[in-house]
Amino acid sequence: MLLWLFEHLAGYHSSFQVVRYLTLRSLLSVLTALTIGLALGPVMIRKLQALKYGQAVSSFAPENHAKKMGTPTMGGILVLLSIGISTLLWADLSNPYVWIVLAVMVIFGAVGWADDWIKVRYKDNAGLPAKKKFFWTSVGSLGAGIALYVIATHQANPVHTADMLDVLIPFFKEISIPLSAIPLGIGFILFTYLVINGASNAVNLTDGLDGLAIMPIVLVAAGLGVFAYLGGDARFANYLHIPYVKYASELVVICAAMIGAGLAFLWYNAHPAQVFMGDVGALSLGAMLGTIAVMVRQEIVFAIMGGVFVVEAISVFLQIGSLRMRNKRVFLMAPLHHHYEKKGWRETQVVIRFWIITIMLVVLGLMTLKLR
Repeated sequence: MLLWLFEHLAGYHSSFQVVRYLTLRSLLSVLTALTIGLALGPVMIRKLQALKYGQAVSSFAPENHAKKMGTPTMGGILVLLSIGISTLLWADLSNPYVWIVLAVMVIFGAVGWADDWIKVRYKDNAGLPAKKKFFWTSVGSLGAGIALYVIATHQANPVHTADMLDVLIPFFKEISIPLSAIPLGIGFILFTYLVINGASNAVNLTDGLDGLAIMPIVLVAAGLGVFAYLGGDARFANYLHIPYVKYASELVVICAAMIGAGLAFLWYNAHPAQVFMGDVGALSLGAMLGTIAVMVRQEIVFAIMGGVFVVEAISVFLQIGSLRMRNKRVFLMAPLHHHYEKKGWRETQVVIRFWIITIMLVVLGLMTLKLR
């Protein structure tokens, strides 16, 4: 929005042309989202407290979580609002990838909001019925998959269409999973569906301790932003042997907004948390990360950088499967962060150690740029 304004003003004075630079707009996006989040945080917390939208603590949670009862939830609204405003202000709104990510944010955010609202309004821990949640998240992820398939097949030359659809294997230049061989883009669309929904649910499962999910979200968004910047420039993409994606560069502005909004939210979500993200934030932010990963064609690298999310989700599946098949536990409690709490780790120890692991994994993901 402001990009269009400054481009118009550049016709009167050349100094306004500086806003066209992606790096400047990305920095402004970080600062805008950060400022909005910090400024509106206290207002949002007071409003949630007045509405009595307090967190209900599950009877299955560790005993020390009882003190969290009543802490305002649905704070993810603040994060999404900060990202949305910052993106609309500084991104190139003629870029279709920008609108796809925003649409995913709105759809998954609405599903998460409905789930949270039912829990706090009706004191129903079950939240939104599983069938409705599955339907609407499927609409969002399948819709994104179809849109990305159409864009990919139109922006690439026939010779290079496979680069836009196949799943790249890190550390190898010529090896990929040939989704393009499946007719009508079915393989690509279904894979996109799995990545977006998987990321959404994995982040949601991770969001169980003060600050545990939001900092890895910030770090992974930063890593994906690097891939978006490099993949959106044909020279860098050719040099690094990664796919050149015509519309990827503007994703840097969105990743920057996620960083700023996430850091602002962490200000209020750090232990002891004044507000929780809720499903409205976790489902939406996870889906956005998954969507961006598909857009820049780095799904496996995304799984590496978001390894904490992946392991948290796997721990839940293993626990449920083991209980049903063997009537035995694999972990003291799932998701994994509760297992370490049960082992005697303090909440802050779990959170900070998971942050450190995520930093290491993001660095490993970025190393794949040269180790090919």
